[in-house]
Amino acid sequence: MPEIRKPRHLGVLALAWVAAAVTACGPAGSVDPADPKPAAPTPDSPAPTTAPATPTPSPTPTPAGPPEFTAKVSRVTAKELGASWRSGCPVGPSGLRKVTMTYWGFDKKAHTGELIVNRVVTDDVVDIFGKLYEWRFPITRMENIAAYRASDFDSIDADNTSAFNCRQATGGTSWSKHSFGQAIDLNPRENPWVEPDGSVAHTNARRFADRPLRKPGVVNDGDRVVDLFADHGWEWGGYFNGAKDYQHFSKGGG
Repeated sequence: MPEIRKPRHLGVLALAWVAAAVTACGPAGSVDPADPKPAAPTPDSPAPTTAPATPTPSPTPTPAGPPEFTAKVSRVTAKELGASWRSGCPVGPSGLRKVTMTYWGFDKKAHTGELIVNRVVTDDVVDIFGKLYEWRFPITRMENIAAYRASDFDSIDADNTSAFNCRQATGGTSWSKHSFGQAIDLNPRENPWVEPDGSVAHTNARRFADRPLRKPGVVNDGDRVVDLFADHGWEWGGYFNGAKDYQHFSKGGG
């Protein structure tokens, strides 16, 4: 049988058509060099993400501690002294000063109290009570004795630490060192006046009469409180002959 020849021009046309189609469509995802814009992302493409910033940790709050010791020295008036001063006392209001300062309480908290003292001993008082506060030596209260109508008995019964009070020395006729503002009674309940027979005038102080006694606020022979006052020239009533005045500290003795 004679060979039948297929027209070649039909094959050439088919190849040309396929090439034209490829050129027109291009490879998937290709970019026309003439078009500077990038291809838009398809709906299935994930959107670009930015890593979240690492949060800065909050500083741990520091527990608030007790306040620093502060002291203020100011003048005092006759009105403030009330019944604790009168005309004829060995020192007048102009020779006295009020020291308002921080003290540590038996409740383990800081408080503000005041002592009325002679103006020449204010530096001693600030130094001594600043150190007592640093040691957390507890004090019940610290008020002007005028709040007790200048009653030494009532002030002691309230365990009030006080200083100036124009009065005679206990059991004597001369002026007490308190009359000059140069004596301090510290925690008079914990540190009572004790007679030679061991008796005390205040019932709330009976359990504190014997020494040595290791309890808060108590002053004992040779302890650092006695040494602290002594370093500033103050003598302790616990060294008196006969009756012992454990609460009492005075500048130069007496």
